[in-house]
Amino acid sequence: MSKTISFEDFTKVDIRIGTIIEVSDFPKARKPAYQLKIDFGDLGIKNSSAQITDIYSKSELLNRQVTAIVNFKSKQIANFMSECLVLGVANSVGKIVLLKANGAIKNGEQIS
Repeated sequence: MSKTISFEDFTKVDIRIGTIIEVSDFPKARKPAYQLKIDFGDLGIKNSSAQITDIYSKSELLNRQVTAIVNFKSKQIANFMSECLVLGVANSVGKIVLLKANGAIKNGEQIS
């Protein structure tokens, strides 16, 4: 069961659209993952680690728009600093499917 939050709590979460501009293997991660560089327009380029290697190839991810939380504190994962959290939903077998907009959106646009 999820915990109820206030609207003010929700407004603290900064969710933006960005485009993946670089995808690299992440051999030092404990679980299979990619290192992503994501362009958020005026917010700049942010790094993220994503455990999505089972569903997505590097070529499928390159230039793909994604939805991410951009105002979490950076988190060190092995030798890599993850600066945002790419959002997805676990499918019926527990693999993460990325959330995306229904059409092209300007990088950095905020979800509201």
